[in-house]
Parts: sequence; structure tokens; C-alpha cells
Amino acid sequence: MFNVLTEINWLAVLAAVVASGVIGGVWFGVVVAKPYLVALGRQNEPAAKPGALTYTGPMVAGAVIIVTSAVLLRALGVETLSDGILFGLLVGVGYLVSMTFTIAINPNFPRPVFYTLLNAPSFLLTSVVTSIILTLWR
Repeated sequence: MFNVLTEINWLAVLAAVVASGVIGGVWFGVVVAKPYLVALGRQNEPAAKPGALTYTGPMVAGAVIIVTSAVLLRALGVETLSDGILFGLLVGVGYLVSMTFTIAINPNFPRPVFYTLLNAPSFLLTSVVTSIILTLWR
């Protein structure tokens, strides 16, 4: 399976990483910025100044997910748009959304279901969009 690393279109991976960053930035920075604070129980606290890790962490983690998806898409022989979309949904729901909920169900997250519902659309959309990019731009 790992012999597919040489077959991956690394420009497609880069494009998918950029798309992931844009989706995440818009989603968390604009669409759900205030509800996100509520989900974390921090709506009454002064806004923390984001550090470098706030931006680089998600980008690096997203790149790892995208490279992993690229390997799996190649190894599984996914070549059509519909299969790319299904793969993105499977990874999005099966790994990303379920792991988000698993992480959120601890005492540090006062509203784990709300937190998961805020994150899930971004993770699903990102997974589908990046899978489409990786599938079509082979």
C-alpha cells in the first residue's frame, strides 16, 4: 500500500491543504466564532490572542490527514467524483466527527454535543472537498 507515495500528486495535496485552511479559517473565524466560545464555556472571558500554534497546528494536522487520505484514495483505486465524495464522507463521519465527539466528552468541554455539532460541518466539508481535489487531480 505504501508504494503509492510515489504516485501521489503532491500539487493536489498542496491545493487540498490550502483549501482546508481556507475552509477552517472561514468556518471557525467567522461562521461559528461566537458559538464556539459558548461550546467551550468561555463566552464571558476576554478573547485570547491567538498564537502561532493556533494557525500552524491545524494546518499541520490537516496536512497529515490529507496525505493519509491521498494514500488511501490511491491504494483503494478511487478515481470517480462520486467515489471521492463518498470517501470524503466516510472519513469525515467515521474518523473526524466521531473523534471530535470522543475528545469533547471530558470535563474540559461543558457542551460536548454542541461542540461536536459546531465542528462537524467544517470537518465534513473539508474532508469532502479535499477528497474531491485529490481524486480529480491525480
